[in-house]
Amino acid sequence: MSAPAVTASNVSQRLPARVLICLNTWTMRVVGVIAVTLMVIETLVLLAGVIARYVLHSPLIWSDELASSLFIWLSMFGAVLALDRGEHMRMSAVVNKLPAAWRGFSETLSALIVCLFVAMIISPAMQHSHEQMWITTPALGIPDGVRAAALPVGAVLMLLAAVARMARYSTVRQFMAGLAVVAVVGAALWLAQPLLAAMGNYNLVVFFLVLLGACVFGGIPIAFAFGTATMAYLALATHAPLSIVVGRMDEGMSHMVLLAVPLFVLLGVVLQLSGMARTLIDFMASLLGHVRGGLQYVLLGAMFLVSGISGSKVADMAAVAPALFPEMKRRGSKPEELAALLSATGAMTETIPPSLVLITIGAVCSVSITALFIGGLMPAVVATIAIAVVCWWRSRKEDGPKIERAPLSRVAKTFLIALPALALPLLIRVAVLEGAATATEVSTIGVAYVVLVGLAMHLFMRHIEFARLYPMLLEAAALSGAILLIIGMASAMAWALTQSGFSASLVELIEEIPGGTFGFMFVTILVFLILGSVLEGIPAIVLFGPLMFPLAEMLGIHPVHYAMVVILAMGVGLFAPPLGVGFYAACAISKTSSDHVIRRVWGYLGALLVALVVVACFPWISIGFL
Repeated sequence: MSAPAVTASNVSQRLPARVLICLNTWTMRVVGVIAVTLMVIETLVLLAGVIARYVLHSPLIWSDELASSLFIWLSMFGAVLALDRGEHMRMSAVVNKLPAAWRGFSETLSALIVCLFVAMIISPAMQHSHEQMWITTPALGIPDGVRAAALPVGAVLMLLAAVARMARYSTVRQFMAGLAVVAVVGAALWLAQPLLAAMGNYNLVVFFLVLLGACVFGGIPIAFAFGTATMAYLALATHAPLSIVVGRMDEGMSHMVLLAVPLFVLLGVVLQLSGMARTLIDFMASLLGHVRGGLQYVLLGAMFLVSGISGSKVADMAAVAPALFPEMKRRGSKPEELAALLSATGAMTETIPPSLVLITIGAVCSVSITALFIGGLMPAVVATIAIAVVCWWRSRKEDGPKIERAPLSRVAKTFLIALPALALPLLIRVAVLEGAATATEVSTIGVAYVVLVGLAMHLFMRHIEFARLYPMLLEAAALSGAILLIIGMASAMAWALTQSGFSASLVELIEEIPGGTFGFMFVTILVFLILGSVLEGIPAIVLFGPLMFPLAEMLGIHPVHYAMVVILAMGVGLFAPPLGVGFYAACAISKTSSDHVIRRVWGYLGALLVALVVVACFPWISIGFL
């Protein structure tokens, strides 16, 4: 079949799209450089503050203020990068099962809704920034509007990224069909305003169950699904100004403790580049490799030590699995068994500090992060033991090559090489628990430690690939922005739900649950198992944490104990098929079809559920060392 002739009209239609795509490409390169630079500056500023305060005994009164002012810019630029790279958290299980043409339409519709949302907040964001110009920061003496200007700038850049994405991937037919769907839904909601008003609080079902559910299951990034549902509710069912959404976004994304999110992600980058994660694996393999199923225990131990530092479960799994899986397969382990075990290890380590979920709970639910860091270790130990029992049971009849015990000299050598890596988790946790640094500042100490140790090791082993540094920093900035934008959008959504009276209704409903504390815990586990599989950990915590934690305290449940139950339940949901995103990530890293892994993973998930029940029934496991 011959190619269609290129007419002048076709060229004129393609030229604007090419110009737009080119403009977006160059703009995103600049945004990427700025985001990476901001991440490095944030680290240096906070590290300088720690050194000045605890070493020189001369605090820098401006360091926290400068870090906070730059933080919102880093968050917004990271969110822009995540949107351009297609890396925002989303529920893709349903969309991926659609035919190719329908997947293209879904992507177009997603980009259109993103465009609609960011276009609606540009003007309120500019107004918010202008209003903040009248406020002067105490230490630096600069207008706070300079910090708040990140919101309208980020919104404009996200609009450019979303439009360019449509220009790059969408056909005219898909665009027109998506525009028609958006117009029909918008018109229907507009015309239904009298009915929505008459429904009272039952209109929340329309906006936060039907509309939000359609957005999430339709593959729209979770942050924008939250924002779209909230904006639609405020615009059509209340008299509240839309600028409230921007104000709540600003407040939700500006918690100083949340600065730990990009910094711990950065720590994961330098840890992976330094090769220190591999030294841990080598040491544990020499120690346990000769035991039947020994490498399974090595995988458990490696995930226990590495987990939480990178800020991403996918990054944790990707750091450990490629180093272990080839040898495990050579010893007779089945690929689907390895994928199932990897998925379970991701779920079991959610409470290990410095997990970003712990930091998020501390920020949005007013729980001591130090207490969460202390309380998170023992529940993870219980979950690890539960999985280890399943590993032992399945490997007891496993046939494989007989591996000789590693000589003591090799164990000692690998231990000495791994010692700096083994010291890192201890350094991070002791620094926080002893009060030497906050949860935010300790990440900078970890970064400095890994950089110095990694460079020293590089002098002898030459294993650092410096060419990978900038791309990995870009990924870190995008991941951080995606997480923080979800927190900002969920803060606005939580405000809308609270103001509607939903919180009071929820309290009344919970009070009627039979069984008191036991019934409440059962409902909590069930709810967060579902939320973990649909929304992932951080969005679910930001949205429902402020509602559920006060109820738990009313029933006399310690907030740290309750946090551990919630996190473990969400972890199981995140890695449970058929909806759990983490499960499919583990399968992708293992390069194994999910269809073959599903039947193998249930044994591990069953063990984790038993561990979850044990943690829920015995509060001492979570709060015994507080």
